[in-house]
Amino acid sequence: MDKRDRAEIFRTRLQQAMSLKNVTRSALSRTTQTDRSTIGQLLKDDHPRLPNAQLAADLAVALSVSTDWLLGLTNRPETPGDIVAAAMSLSPAERTSADEQLLAWHQEAAGYKVRHVPATLPDILKTKDMLNWEYASFQDRRLPEAFDAMQDQLDWLSSGVSDYEIALPIHEIEACAAGTAYYKNASKSIRHEQLNFIAEHCDQMFPRLRIFLFDAHTVFSSPVTLFGPNLAVVYVGQCYLAFREIERVKSLTNHFDWLVREAVIDARNVPTYIRSLIHV
Repeated sequence: MDKRDRAEIFRTRLQQAMSLKNVTRSALSRTTQTDRSTIGQLLKDDHPRLPNAQLAADLAVALSVSTDWLLGLTNRPETPGDIVAAAMSLSPAERTSADEQLLAWHQEAAGYKVRHVPATLPDILKTKDMLNWEYASFQDRRLPEAFDAMQDQLDWLSSGVSDYEIALPIHEIEACAAGTAYYKNASKSIRHEQLNFIAEHCDQMFPRLRIFLFDAHTVFSSPVTLFGPNLAVVYVGQCYLAFREIERVKSLTNHFDWLVREAVIDARNVPTYIRSLIHV
């Protein structure tokens, strides 16, 4: 970049940062221990000039921006540490789908496709009896809140605001049908009602709702949700690991696409497959 062009970018961004922080020339001069006339020269538009390295760093610190941004080397004004913190964060995870953070992320993704690999069956498609069975062992039973939140999400899905794709291990459906593994103590009526509920909604909402079943013997995924192109959230038990850095989100999107390509039961055939398990 030509020196004059870089100097012009520096002047413009210095003005923006001062305006955003409501910092005067005098205040900036005092903070950086620089003559007020030097600050004035940097802000003059007839003969733009660049500061030395020490002054550029001092100005960046005083205005809470990065030196690279002031010099036109990046379009992100945050400091490197702030960029890393924004790109990846940890949020506490409630056991229930009523978790306010989850609902906020769904709202943030309005208009975008949501892609989801659940930890068990997808919460958004759980029946009240299934939730009641799941939360029976918790002292702080938030069943009404959880069911209302699930119903709100289902209504949101039905409205067509966003498409919803779910990739699910086929053994999860099979275990629910047979009453094994996680579903060992759930009654047959609860399990079969649950599977019928999923099958019916797959029929009614296709293609807004698409479920793909993959074989965990050949492909694997941790619980993860992609809220559009700008946010990916991995569920690790007691917290969510949220990524906003675009390359990380792309990588997890590619991972989800891989699960779909490797699916052993395509979305169109999932309702039929579920019903075949119920009537065995």
